[in-house]
Amino acid sequence: MYLKDSVTIVLDNGELVSAVCGPNDGNLKVLERVLGGKLAVRGNEVRMEGLNDTDAERFRAVMDNLISAARLGELPSPEFVQALAGVAESERGEAVHHAEAIRSGCISIPRGFGKVFPRSANQAAYVRGMREADVCFCAGPAGTGKTYLAIANALSLVLSKKIRKLVMTRPVVEAGENLGFLPGDLAQKISPYLRPLYDAMEALIPYEIIRRMEENRVIEIAPLAYMRGRSLNDAFIILDEAQNTTKEQMKMFLTRLGHGSQAVIAGDVTQVDLPKRVDSGLLHALSILKNVEGIHFSYLNTTDVVRNPLIKKIIQAYDYEKKQ
Repeated sequence: MYLKDSVTIVLDNGELVSAVCGPNDGNLKVLERVLGGKLAVRGNEVRMEGLNDTDAERFRAVMDNLISAARLGELPSPEFVQALAGVAESERGEAVHHAEAIRSGCISIPRGFGKVFPRSANQAAYVRGMREADVCFCAGPAGTGKTYLAIANALSLVLSKKIRKLVMTRPVVEAGENLGFLPGDLAQKISPYLRPLYDAMEALIPYEIIRRMEENRVIEIAPLAYMRGRSLNDAFIILDEAQNTTKEQMKMFLTRLGHGSQAVIAGDVTQVDLPKRVDSGLLHALSILKNVEGIHFSYLNTTDVVRNPLIKKIIQAYDYEKKQ
């Protein structure tokens, strides 16, 4: 029974209610936070009040997919619910399709560090590309999970010992400022540029594990300039902020790939910080490599923003101003 400002879902039995709601109703708390309504469970009924028409439809779509997952014997997690809520703005038929892609795109990080789900169909295609291709390009605006998903996938492979090491690199280019001389040794000078990579890792595993992996040379973070001449075997290599590479740097990076290695190249083509009249290596590569077999290309957009809902509106405002 669906009321004007509320939605009531009737479940078949108590076991289904337990699976859908999650431990301590954790799944429902996620839905309350995302949709802004008020949830209550009575017997085998789940009721949400205070929804507008759009959010009521999103709630129905999420619940349909949670029920389907529970009937298949799965135990939906809060992370899965968060991912479902992100795609439930689509038509209900499309949301079901997206939910299947999200479920199959789950990245499990060993040693009890949890799971990471893609939160849109485009992100699910990105994860699939990382699994299937030796080289995966991902272009998209800020906040779409380009770096986060790449590092989650890499940590999953490293911690399960499917690859030997994780190598992360990025060009050392300042974003519109000249910071001048930076004090300290080389590690201290480049640390500010590499901080976003550590942020992504620390969101997934404890810092002590990261430090131990660095000491054992399982994780390596280095500026792009130090890649020349190397051959990287049995490694997962991530090039972040790839829009700030030159054409020569991009070619140099792509030719570092050794036996048993994979590479992910991620960047935002709308935020190039290179000097004027210097072409972006990412834009150049996206153009000339598009027909090369064995390379996957993923393109994310504002609908895939997961960092903060406000970021989506900011990006749209800048895009609109640029078109004027």
